[in-house]
Amino acid sequence: MDFFITLALIIALFALLGSGIWIGLALLGVAWVGMEAFTIRPAGDSMAVTIWGSSSSWTLTALPMFLWMGEILFRTKLSEDMFKGLAPWLEKLPGRLLHVNVIGCSIFAAVSGSSAATCATIGKITIPELKKRGYPDDIVIGSLAGAGTLGLLIPPSIIMIVYGVAADVSIAKLFIAGVIPGILLASLFMGYIVVWALLNKHAIPLAERSYSFTEKLYASRHLIPVVLLIVLVLGSIYAGIATATEAAALGVVGSLILAALQGSLNRRSFHDSLMGATRLYCMIALILAGSSFLTLAMGYIGLPRHLATWIGGLGLSQFGLLFGLMLFYIVLGCFLDGISMVVLTIAVIQPTIQTAGIDPVWFGIFLVLVVEMAQVTPPVGFNLFVLQGMTGRQITWLAKTALPFFLLMVFAVWLVWLVPGLVNWLPRQMIG
Repeated sequence: MDFFITLALIIALFALLGSGIWIGLALLGVAWVGMEAFTIRPAGDSMAVTIWGSSSSWTLTALPMFLWMGEILFRTKLSEDMFKGLAPWLEKLPGRLLHVNVIGCSIFAAVSGSSAATCATIGKITIPELKKRGYPDDIVIGSLAGAGTLGLLIPPSIIMIVYGVAADVSIAKLFIAGVIPGILLASLFMGYIVVWALLNKHAIPLAERSYSFTEKLYASRHLIPVVLLIVLVLGSIYAGIATATEAAALGVVGSLILAALQGSLNRRSFHDSLMGATRLYCMIALILAGSSFLTLAMGYIGLPRHLATWIGGLGLSQFGLLFGLMLFYIVLGCFLDGISMVVLTIAVIQPTIQTAGIDPVWFGIFLVLVVEMAQVTPPVGFNLFVLQGMTGRQITWLAKTALPFFLLMVFAVWLVWLVPGLVNWLPRQMIG
């Protein structure tokens, strides 16, 4: 019976999604059908209480603030300044300016929180600059597609906030837990570029000029604003001075000051950034509201409990369970965006994870890594969409250039499973 109920709800969900209805409304509709058809609970009252409870969470306040911060910075000269500050230091490294994609995305990820915003902002400056200097399109765009996903892993991360709210996990712990895996993944990307450059020396243009150490230090002045903003946002969290929500507010104030000092803050840019963040947050909030109601409906029906019992009865090891979930999310990522993947599945997956004895903070980072893979898998890969709009290339070609970086993400997932301390050590040291 449970199987047929689950199948009916899945069919109803995909039918609604396929009809073009907004994801949040589709979730609400499926939850309503489930409540009315399979429980005796009043669906209307339950929906009203659940939507209010999910949308009035104080923790969730961090999300629109970080979105607004990213929108403000998107309209500044931050990415251009990062290129100027980083380029002189990379002239001796195999691959030279290709590493600006990875380092630039890593830095911007620490003040953005969004994969798409990171990819678009850094791509706007690096693609024209690298193309002008003669770097091959495939490695330029592939490395940007891969490095752009760091916007999800390096804190502050929108997807971590969504997971933390949905799974009732400390967002501050998730932020801190993402630091070492973020550095690890960025290092893997840079290592691949080094190897690629050594194997394709003819494809890398010669350095235009040589910089003295003094000139490099002078060029680094362009990095000061973004470094100060990172220290303000993440430093306040790590030092225990501010919560994630308070740090987000500090980030908005800091980004407004930065935009004003750079001369890019005016009435129009302020309005555009505010409306851009509002539109994006409303979309996410509707999805979260629908997900909360669907979670409640499935709880009343008993599906999560029965699914957890069924999976537990399979006798899978932790590795087998996580491997299966990784494949599941990769396939799901071909059809849904990252936020939808998390909110659609966490209610069902969380009891299973708890039964298997998997730490929820560690699983949050595992989930973010897997969702990162979905950003570069067609047909619904957000980073691929961003790059398609910027380059005019076919999705299949873009996915092919991103494939090596996708495989590096798979390797990173294996590493954090093999060495859980990569995720858990820092939160224990800083929070306890």
